Amino acid sequence: MSDIRRSILWVIFGFSMILLWDRWQIHNGQPATFFPSSSPPKTAAPAPAASGTGVPTPTAASASAASGVPAPVARQRHTVRTDVFELTFDSEGGALVGARLLKHAAETGKALQKTFTPLELLTTEGGRTYVAQTGLIGSGGLPTHKTPMRLVEPAGTGPIALADGQDRLVLRFESEPQGGVVLSKTYTLRRHSYLIDVQHEVRNVGDAPVQARVYQQLVRDGLKAGSETPFYSTFTGPAVYSEAAKYQKVEFANIDKGKIDIQRQASDGYVAMVQHYFTSAWLMPAGVERENFVRKVDNLYAVGQIGPDATVAPGATQTMASQLYVGPQEEKVLEAIAPGLELVKDYGWLTILAKPLYWLLEKIHGLVGNWGWAIVALVVLIKAAFYWLNASAYRSMAKMKAINPRIMEMRERLKNNPQLMQQEMMKLYREEKVNPLGGCFPILIQIPVFIALYWVLLASVEMRNAPWIGWIVDLSSPDPYYVLPIIMALSTLVQTALNPLPPDPLQAKLMWMMPLIFSVMFFFFPAGLVLYWIVNNVLTIAQQAYINHAMGVPLKFNLPKFK
Repeated sequence: MSDIRRSILWVIFGFSMILLWDRWQIHNGQPATFFPSSSPPKTAAPAPAASGTGVPTPTAASASAASGVPAPVARQRHTVRTDVFELTFDSEGGALVGARLLKHAAETGKALQKTFTPLELLTTEGGRTYVAQTGLIGSGGLPTHKTPMRLVEPAGTGPIALADGQDRLVLRFESEPQGGVVLSKTYTLRRHSYLIDVQHEVRNVGDAPVQARVYQQLVRDGLKAGSETPFYSTFTGPAVYSEAAKYQKVEFANIDKGKIDIQRQASDGYVAMVQHYFTSAWLMPAGVERENFVRKVDNLYAVGQIGPDATVAPGATQTMASQLYVGPQEEKVLEAIAPGLELVKDYGWLTILAKPLYWLLEKIHGLVGNWGWAIVALVVLIKAAFYWLNASAYRSMAKMKAINPRIMEMRERLKNNPQLMQQEMMKLYREEKVNPLGGCFPILIQIPVFIALYWVLLASVEMRNAPWIGWIVDLSSPDPYYVLPIIMALSTLVQTALNPLPPDPLQAKLMWMMPLIFSVMFFFFPAGLVLYWIVNNVLTIAQQAYINHAMGVPLKFNLPKFK
């Protein structure tokens, strides 16, 4: 029966190695070996059709040129600065084509100690494309995100910035008449906020009614965020949320194949572009009917919404309000903006456990003021909560350790009679009241909790450039001197040595190889994840040693004999 427990661990270990190999293949641009359909490498597949949305493509020719209306002004870019943003707006379409987050550094870890460069989320530079666009669709060549517009507010040509004592800043772009319509876009920026209010005004300056629909989209290339590694990664790509269908992620690879399964018609929710730690999202007011879309055009991926059809009478003006979020995935902030927006913070399949763990971690941080010590305290609380369950497992392991010499003697004596050996072992288990699986099930029950905590630490932007002590200046980056991974490896070896050795010498040797193999991965893991694992190991060793002592089992290391 003890072999069953080992077999379960080997199955888990083998499956982990398979997943790691596939992730390494994908990271190096190769197809996955074992699960090729799960996450194939990005390809230059032909773009699928625009799904009938009618939204102009990101690289479409200017609508004004197509209709014979000359551009009223030369194309310009306007830089706007607040206390949290440095935004760049393009006079072509009044689009947001650059966003630097002034509170978040592009560098992490030791590199941040040398220089501070704000993180650039939206951009059209350096071979990257990530922009927010809006416009109109309808008959008669209406203004789009490619239509030239002029900045009419604020007036003048000087720097645009949120002044001291000023709580909000308004920018207004306006197009020339096109298709009988003048389109105005008003962006309202507020102090301390990554949320931008956007209002579209459709003014009919013609002689006939005009039907128009406002669209808004996020367009980006398919490159992953720089924080990804072959050993751990989070989702990057479009996401759509509605109350009916909840949160739907769309992989870039599935868009390449035309496999786009989203809730297209909705009256609530948002569309977003998600990456590790940061996101952008368009939000229409709740109750407004909209059509969601995801598509690929010219190697760029787009996710967006099309508003309801509006009929604008001659001389009349129709307005539509919406919001644009461009910033970090701070869970409390996102929850306050819109229902479900916090789901862009990718916890994987254990969100139901991860959310309360993050809530508890944040509360502890509010008391201790340091995310590293908050991790230590959280692991202590979790181990305390599972103390009695762990105690049951360790008592069972201690009993197994006490009778292990007798089992090994029995296996040697009856090795030529497996049936009798099995009967004698079961008899020994009954006499000593030992359950060979008693140390396995209590530990398996806790695995989902620790996996959820793993994702909390991996997905939380608060860990990014958060110091702990001494040389650990960024809990989201690997330990630059590999001190924590080495401590983790040693603690894992000590924990292994306290467990009873399998009777089979080959299994015993392999059991010692597993922690060494896993330790290699931790050299590339964020320091916060390694710290949580070290604390868990140390507490496990302490509890196991205490229970062994209480049960009169000698505290000694069980080392295999390597020949």
